[in-house]
Amino acid sequence: MNLKAKLIGSEEERAVSPVIGVILMVAITVILAAVIAAFVLDLGQSQSASASAGLSFDESAGESDEVQVTWIDDGRTDGSGLTVVEGDCWGESGDDTVSVALDSVGDTAYCDNTQDITITAAYQGSTTTVASWSS
Repeated sequence: MNLKAKLIGSEEERAVSPVIGVILMVAITVILAAVIAAFVLDLGQSQSASASAGLSFDESAGESDEVQVTWIDDGRTDGSGLTVVEGDCWGESGDDTVSVALDSVGDTAYCDNTQDITITAAYQGSTTTVASWSS
């Protein structure tokens, strides 16, 4: 049986197809590896954590027109404490101020329950709202 007669094209034409196929497979592999590497390496750099802290809001603890805000858990803060940035609040000493700082876990502030309350904390150089309460 004559095998050469059954093959299509001359010997020079038959050698082109495997070479092109190999080159295309190598190029696709390199491009795919570059895309995956760029995605994976960029994904790790864009993650950042924000501040978190546990707070409790208790309307029944004090007088009828106030909310007791207690810092109960320090999740992620820079250790500089929490700040009440919105709401008419005062500390345990009775000092009336709009910006009350809760310095450590267990600290309590009292706020007027007719207003919204927003509490922020700092973590890794950025300030984040960690809790809010609506009247």
